[in-house]
Amino acid sequence: MRPYLDKSAPEVWKAAAAYSAAVAKHAESSGLSVHDAELIKVRASQLNACSFCLDLHSREARAAGITQQKLDLLPAWRETALFSERETAVLAVAEAATRMPLSEESKADLAGARAVLGDAAFAAAEWVALTINTFNRISILSEHPVRARGADGQLLA
Repeated sequence: MRPYLDKSAPEVWKAAAAYSAAVAKHAESSGLSVHDAELIKVRASQLNACSFCLDLHSREARAAGITQQKLDLLPAWRETALFSERETAVLAVAEAATRMPLSEESKADLAGARAVLGDAAFAAAEWVALTINTFNRISILSEHPVRARGADGQLLA
């Protein structure tokens, strides 16, 4: 078992948490809703296969009002009309910022997302995507475990 990065350098973890809080505050003041931000976090965590962040942000997405159906269909968001234009814009940002380098298709997706979101919310969405990608890597490298939960979301003994 590798050391948890957050425990091995608590001062760095504290700085990372402060950075994340600053990004969240900026995102909200830039017109990016918690709903939008959680869609980005869940999708990036899916692409990175970060079980810890996926568990955390799926719960936070539901708390932000994202339906279970949308969470279930997130891997196939391009194949359904269930997601709004704004939701597809933030999902396009999540994918482009997670799958590097940028392809011509992802550059086109980003241009479309910017047109939908406007400059401020678009840049905020990119910051949210960058931030969750950082935290995905911290959790993956630390091998943070996912604890079992019941149907009510409460931790099981």
